[in-house]
Amino acid sequence: MLQALDDAAVGRWCRAAVAALSAGRRSLDDLNVFPVPDGDTGTNLLLTAQAAVAELDAAGGREPAWTALTRGAVLGARGNSGTILAQLVRGLSDQLAGQEPADGPALAAALQKAADTAYSAVADPEEGTFLTVARAGAECAVACVAEGRTALADVVTAAADGARTALEATPGQLDALRDAGVVDAGGAGLCLVLDALVATVTGVEPARPPLVPRPAHPADPADVPHQPPPGPGSEVQYLLADTDEAAVTVLQTRLAALGDSLVVVGVDTPTGRQWNVHVHTSDVGGAIEAGIEAGRPHRITVTPLAPVRPAAPVPGRRAVVAVVPGEGLAQLFSGEGVRVVACGPDGVDEDELLDELLVSAAGDVVVLPNDPALTPVAARAAERARQAGRDVAVVPTRSPVQGLAAIAVADPARRFGDDVIAMAEAAAATRWAEVTLAEQEALTSAGFCRPGDALGSAEGDVVVVGRDLAAVACDLLDRLLSAGGEMATLVVGPDAALGDAVCAHLAAVHPTVEVVRYDAGAVLPLQVGVE
Repeated sequence: MLQALDDAAVGRWCRAAVAALSAGRRSLDDLNVFPVPDGDTGTNLLLTAQAAVAELDAAGGREPAWTALTRGAVLGARGNSGTILAQLVRGLSDQLAGQEPADGPALAAALQKAADTAYSAVADPEEGTFLTVARAGAECAVACVAEGRTALADVVTAAADGARTALEATPGQLDALRDAGVVDAGGAGLCLVLDALVATVTGVEPARPPLVPRPAHPADPADVPHQPPPGPGSEVQYLLADTDEAAVTVLQTRLAALGDSLVVVGVDTPTGRQWNVHVHTSDVGGAIEAGIEAGRPHRITVTPLAPVRPAAPVPGRRAVVAVVPGEGLAQLFSGEGVRVVACGPDGVDEDELLDELLVSAAGDVVVLPNDPALTPVAARAAERARQAGRDVAVVPTRSPVQGLAAIAVADPARRFGDDVIAMAEAAAATRWAEVTLAEQEALTSAGFCRPGDALGSAEGDVVVVGRDLAAVACDLLDRLLSAGGEMATLVVGPDAALGDAVCAHLAAVHPTVEVVRYDAGAVLPLQVGVE
């Protein structure tokens, strides 16, 4: 039984929350009818929580856990519900980061402050929503302390129980929930997060009845799940940098006039303060233009609020779906006519990959996982897509450069099975390698490395260690080409000078080798394929 919530306990809580949201994601998505029934509340909450934990891991204990979690949550917040969750995390951080481990009274006060700031972050708050559930949980925690029950276990249990009671009352506060016969999806997600807190503090997970699923009335088209009502056409979300509080205030006023579901949350980062801006609007251009006038918008996403429904497969039509890390590689693959699914630090979501397989009208689909760890996920998604009438083949590419090699030989004029074989053979014939930077001390197969060392690996095995990126990259290529090769494909990361150095080395030392270079701004410094 924990007496106070220290940094280690905060980390355990957040990981438990990720696990709970992962298990409950489908149920939460199905409950989602407000503010628009687009079926993504559980997904957005999970992705936001995962982003927070990823940032905590990256921080490596060099700063308070709350600080890292807040930065990760705000910068990685997805959708309306995820942005509100990020604001709650920020509110807790404002009170608890850098302080002594939080006991019962301190946590109760922080929960109340977090709920208050979450209301202030939403331009037009509604009752019967995520916000209502958060406030009720906080008020019950504060009341528990006022009654003299100040133990941390009592406070977190009161917060979780109070939130659950408020959740059950949400259908009586919003017509959309009452008509659909469900509780609020965002509030239900918060209840999972608070139950994870109770389990972290007490060691016992609260016994809760399962969430009641949304009733199905297939005979009535008006009751088809996730049918969006008339209203704003798209969800616009972006991060905003190089601005200030005054400009953000003006931005909020402009966006409030353009749409609804407006949430703006700010966080300090090593490069300055940034804001996560979220709005539902029919004027996508106006929303982005307002951001440009306020500062520098980046990581802009525009998502139609009407859900994408699986298209009926068209026999003979073909598509390629690739899993790729980073925006640069995504653009590279998209430019080759490939449908792309982004891969984060924790891999790729099987359901997200399945959705991409199904939304295409192609009857024949090739999947390129581009990472050996993702091949099982791709295989499971492919099997589910086959059950939905698609002919899906997974080419087990182990690296993006093998994926590029497979795409280069794809020919829709061939019989599908023959094309899959040709792509698989091209990928298998491509020896892949990459240059990375060591994050910690380790003993590799090429010797000892220290943080910041350049590591050259071939087929996943480290073969070169050194302090200079260019020297390691050139040595790695020499080793690869010593076994022969007619073409080298280079995917260059953020440092274009590294690509220049490698190309100059190849021209001087291996003049007969054809070089194909992509400046993709990829996550890794350099990825190499040799054929």
